[in-house]
Amino acid sequence: MAATRRSSRLGVQSDAKSTTAQPIPPLPEDHRTNSTQKSRKRKTSISKAIAPVTPPKRRTERIQLAPPLTPTSSAARAVAEPANSTKPRNATVARLADPQATNAILLSPETSRVVASKIIESESPSQKPGTRVTTDNLLDVACAHLIRIDERMRPLIERNHCKMFSPEGLAEKIDPFESLASGIISQQVSGAAAKSIKAKFVALFDTQDKTTRFPHPSEVMAVSIETLRTAGLSQRKAEYIKGLAEKFTNGELSTAILHEAPYENLVERLVAVRGLGRWSVEMFACFGLKRMDVFSVGDLGVQRGMAAFVGKDVAKLKSKGGKWKYMSEKEMLELSKKFAPYRSLFMWLMWRVEDSHTDVSTLE
Repeated sequence: MAATRRSSRLGVQSDAKSTTAQPIPPLPEDHRTNSTQKSRKRKTSISKAIAPVTPPKRRTERIQLAPPLTPTSSAARAVAEPANSTKPRNATVARLADPQATNAILLSPETSRVVASKIIESESPSQKPGTRVTTDNLLDVACAHLIRIDERMRPLIERNHCKMFSPEGLAEKIDPFESLASGIISQQVSGAAAKSIKAKFVALFDTQDKTTRFPHPSEVMAVSIETLRTAGLSQRKAEYIKGLAEKFTNGELSTAILHEAPYENLVERLVAVRGLGRWSVEMFACFGLKRMDVFSVGDLGVQRGMAAFVGKDVAKLKSKGGKWKYMSEKEMLELSKKFAPYRSLFMWLMWRVEDSHTDVSTLE
């Protein structure tokens, strides 16, 4: 019995010794490598945090600025688009047309009285049919003239129908006060912003018949500058529109004057109004009054289109002195002069020369 107990104790001790003495298996190779790398990374990150960081050298590169966008699209659309754009289209009625005069049907801002050229009842027996320039054939006559002067105009004309000077476009009734005020609203803002501000401006004036219409000049004169600014107008624009309304209420401007005045006299009168620069007046004369012999040398889209039209590589033309010049004003005037008295159509087609660069689809 005693021998059995002793042998049992010796067996247990032997097992214990063998268990304690058994070596710990080594870590796998990949585990040791990862641990070493993590340790090195920690040391490296610590040293980087302590060591001063030398800022990288700034690379000096000459940045080629993009040419400024011409405001033609939004501004011209604002000039030509009435506040009530849902009213039915007007029936076309043949009237006498004159490329050197106003061909639009104008509405008196206060009374809505119509001022327009003489309606043609019938062709005179002594004249050949179609020999007189009328609102029915004005666009055709103008297109034929441009092609006769320069055959390169033919593909541009065939691809782009100018609705503005078509019989339908000339049948639209234009409120000159609305057109000029809309041009002021659209200055230096996007087309969407101009449309929103104009809608808020119109909403300031409640009409008795609950129809959406642009306010009369007398209604604008009765409202304070502060009230006008609640529509989103700047202080200066509110003052400009108020001053424009005053010109119409005191008779310095009228529908009759805008319809009958010679072009240079018309420009002189309108440029004298605060807020109306030469470019704005030219756009109004072309898109609002539908005058056929307007040409603007100050429009970048026209300038670029003309440069491409004569074969210049406009992509290689660079900014000179901070001002983009694709053609000089002298070159533009010399080229456009031969298309008189239909330079408005020529100008409109120059916007269309490079559709990828100048989007003028809204001008229709």
